[in-house]
Amino acid sequence: MSRTPPFSAALLAATVLLTACTSMRPGADAPIATRVASLMPTDALLLGGQHDAAEHHRIEQETVQALVASGRLAALALEMADDGTTTASLPASATEAQVRTTLGWQEKGWPWDNYGPAIMVAVRAGVPVLGANLPRSHMKDAMADVSLDVQLSDKARAQQQEAVRSGHCNLLPESQIQPMTRIQIARDRSMAQVVVKARQPGKTVLLITGNAHALRTLGVPQHMPTDVKVVSVQMLASATAPFLAGPGYDAIWRTAPLAEKDYCATLRK
Repeated sequence: MSRTPPFSAALLAATVLLTACTSMRPGADAPIATRVASLMPTDALLLGGQHDAAEHHRIEQETVQALVASGRLAALALEMADDGTTTASLPASATEAQVRTTLGWQEKGWPWDNYGPAIMVAVRAGVPVLGANLPRSHMKDAMADVSLDVQLSDKARAQQQEAVRSGHCNLLPESQIQPMTRIQIARDRSMAQVVVKARQPGKTVLLITGNAHALRTLGVPQHMPTDVKVVSVQMLASATAPFLAGPGYDAIWRTAPLAEKDYCATLRK
């Protein structure tokens, strides 16, 4: 009678365990509350989205609601407001106008109608909303800060430089690539620091940001201490973009694809 070699038995057991874990993950049509619960517990949940995707803003709101309902939300941190702004001093009954003023809200870049609903869920629950982005007044210093060059590995920094280059439609002078990359790194570091400061035992800090900042290999997670558990989610409104779960993101939440748009057309003109 043949016997299964020990390494084969171990491989079989690991395969069964992996299959079981995968099968327990909620499907793409599962309620957001169910998906959020499947990612817990974690110190920080980074929710990366596409800023012009309406469905992503609905998911942001439902994610805040889910964390509030479970009593897990320690704080809501935002790329859309500057570090140093917070609603902590406001009552739960504060008006939207008061919240916008307190956060120094920039309507032109971040339409309140997109982000306000998620923010107000946290305010009404008495959970602080924190600006997390690098203030514009600090960007000039960041551009000249050579210490930011070693915040990423050589490979990651090169990838970030290419992202800056393509993100500006290949129209930036090459001399500006390194300074602009430093700003991107400084922004990610700022968001990471805000999240870390806000964490509470047994609770989760939710960061709402763009997909690039939630990317594990380049973004905010690169600046997190190793003792902070971070879960990074990408919301993806594209039928053609590749899956990056694993090294890129811990989970991918696909949404209805948006019509293809040439974001660089206006700049080229």
